[in-house]
Amino acid sequence: MFDHAYQNYMDHAYPADELMPLTCRGRVRGLEPSRGDVDDALGKFSLTLIDTLDTLVVLNKTVEFEAAVRRVLKDVKLDNDIVVSVFETNIRVLGGLLGGHSMAIMLKKRGERMLWYQDELLHMAKELGHRLLPAFNTSSGLPYPRVNLKHGVGGPESRTGTETDTCTACAGTIILEFAALSRFTGDPVFEVHARRALDFLWEKRQRNSNLVGTTINIHSGEWVRRDSGVGAGIDSYYEYLLKAYVLLGDDLFLQRFNIHYASIMKYISQPPLLLDVHIHKPLLPARTWMDSLLAFFPGLQVLKGDIRPAIETHEMLYQVTKKHNFLPEAFTTDFRVHWAQHPLRPEFAESTYFLYKATGDPYYLEVGRTVLDNLNRYARVPCGFAAMKDVRTGSHEDRMDSFFLAEMFKYLFLLFADTEDLPFDVEDYIFTTEAHLLPLSLSVAPSSISLTSCPSSEGEVDDTNFDWTCPNTRLLFPDPAYPRNLRDPIRSAVDKSCPRPLPYREPGMGRAPLRAQDFMANNPEHLELLRRMGVSLIHLKDGRVQLVQHATQAVSAVAAEDGMRFMQEMMELSSQQQKEQLPPRAIQIVSHPYFGRVVLTAGPAQFGTDLSKSSTGVSHPYSGCSELTNGDFVQGRIALLQRGQCMFAEKARHIQRAGAIGGIVIDDNEGSSSDTAPLFQMAGDGRSTDDVHVPILFLFHKEGNILLRALKEYREVEVLLSDKARDRGEPPPSADPLASVPPAAPRCYYDQTSDVQKGKKRPSASADDDCWELASISRDVVLCT
Repeated sequence: MFDHAYQNYMDHAYPADELMPLTCRGRVRGLEPSRGDVDDALGKFSLTLIDTLDTLVVLNKTVEFEAAVRRVLKDVKLDNDIVVSVFETNIRVLGGLLGGHSMAIMLKKRGERMLWYQDELLHMAKELGHRLLPAFNTSSGLPYPRVNLKHGVGGPESRTGTETDTCTACAGTIILEFAALSRFTGDPVFEVHARRALDFLWEKRQRNSNLVGTTINIHSGEWVRRDSGVGAGIDSYYEYLLKAYVLLGDDLFLQRFNIHYASIMKYISQPPLLLDVHIHKPLLPARTWMDSLLAFFPGLQVLKGDIRPAIETHEMLYQVTKKHNFLPEAFTTDFRVHWAQHPLRPEFAESTYFLYKATGDPYYLEVGRTVLDNLNRYARVPCGFAAMKDVRTGSHEDRMDSFFLAEMFKYLFLLFADTEDLPFDVEDYIFTTEAHLLPLSLSVAPSSISLTSCPSSEGEVDDTNFDWTCPNTRLLFPDPAYPRNLRDPIRSAVDKSCPRPLPYREPGMGRAPLRAQDFMANNPEHLELLRRMGVSLIHLKDGRVQLVQHATQAVSAVAAEDGMRFMQEMMELSSQQQKEQLPPRAIQIVSHPYFGRVVLTAGPAQFGTDLSKSSTGVSHPYSGCSELTNGDFVQGRIALLQRGQCMFAEKARHIQRAGAIGGIVIDDNEGSSSDTAPLFQMAGDGRSTDDVHVPILFLFHKEGNILLRALKEYREVEVLLSDKARDRGEPPPSADPLASVPPAAPRCYYDQTSDVQKGKKRPSASADDDCWELASISRDVVLCT
């Protein structure tokens, strides 16, 4: 799996920062439509290759590692005039260079490889460290969120430096890389700045709850967002406090982590859930959903030695994963999808590895197998692995982030590896938040950092009640059934397979005191009834309200049951009100050589066949038509149409009369994409559309071009129109013995013929032997408009 991802990056994307696995090309910032803050990780420094260096060594690919290091030294420049994220550049690029350096000196010391190596990666790391330092030029010591690699921060040339806010994790996830750089080079300036940022965050914690907010003003230290959790925006701040103690041996970091951890377990942890709260009112929930980044937390609890809640939260995450094949980017407290994307994040695999190391329970090997199988089954495409655009439909996004190679395969390999499979002892290293390896020997490296520079309020901290050692996990589990006994109730809670019995009521108690359809948020009597049922009401900035129930806060068990019924009624009522908004649909290329591995996000129509009520979808060899006079050609096939010139419903009627079994409308707005545009829903033409029976789906221009390219190359393409992707297993059986053997994955797509839709010329093919020019579109494939 790693070879498939890595080789496709090297073949199709390098020296670009990342691979676009659906279009088999590199993502170059400025040449692709902006994705907002996500693109701040891209700095035109071959991000994926640097992020992957130490993974190559973990997987015993030392020959490839040596070649990759030579490529980085020869090709990568760090002085590009480009604005990048300080956080992402630190953990991915600086961390990647330091992890690569750690592996290089280890291999050289053994005399096996890298005998020529003279700390070149470390020199690059130091150069990059100096290019990041201008971001720390603030009165608080908190870094600006972005920096220009060439011009620093401030001034018109830098195009940055006007920001006022940063996330807590962004400022608090620096210490491992900067301290390692200082210890490796003997230059204390990096560790000094990282410690100063951590000191400031600690000073600004909320003193009553000992929690930190999500976003902070880098100048004043005021909390901009006061919600607190262990997911996005805060996650790796807590991780780096504990790991800084492990790597550097400074008790101060463990003191701070222990105090934060006690508050997390008091306020945020509601096993198996981890719910955000307000730092000033930590008993008040801040939201009713969780994001997937918190999946790292069970692994951190293993490092802390708190195994029981780690098992419980991990099991909850596993059941959500089994429900949706992947962890949705966010999901609700009743485990429904809140944000449907999944960019192949590795945090769940990370926690699975740590729990297996702690317990030795083979159950976690089965969890790892599930992760591995789902990646191969749903995310693998001919040119790599594609992120999931929507876990409900199985549609893909043209994206393979560098962390997928840096972390996912590292943790999966280590999960399944025996000791003899590993080229070195990983216990001699600590993993950064990007899974880069830093040697624990740095704790005794020369350092001129004063360990007494902590804030004056440090004396207020009483940590006498905290453990300073981790428990022996072998003694924790004398009974092999112990972890299973913790997991079973979690599994039942997520499955909700058993209906809840109605609570016993005293005669005359009647029905629940408040029904959802009667509720009014501005009625004081209703609010008091909610309070008695343990239901709290949260007013959101956009005018909406959220309801959260904590059964333990109800005045009685019967009131708690009333509250649960009220919440269920409210969810049903909300669901009915949202029925007009149809969910996205999927177009799946199921023919040779894709065999269902490419899925495109499609917009639905408010007329025609409802694909969500079809168990098989609509599938047939693809064809298109230019005029509906060639009905014999269209009959029994799916017609491809271009947007424009008439109403959608009129197009549907034309192809239906010609005998088509379905239609795909491709947007004529060049560059449009489901990555950047909201879901498009085709409406009728103002009159009854009951006469339209064929299903019609809409593709944006970018996704439509993926389908067109497949048509050009393979003449006829079979697609499946459905509400979600179907199983992407082995190729279907065929009478043709050659048809069941997938060819090598296509390498590059170039086309010198006229563009099918716009009549514009594409860039000519390069001289690379791995690329070939596409022939003009087959006469058997005709667009109908």
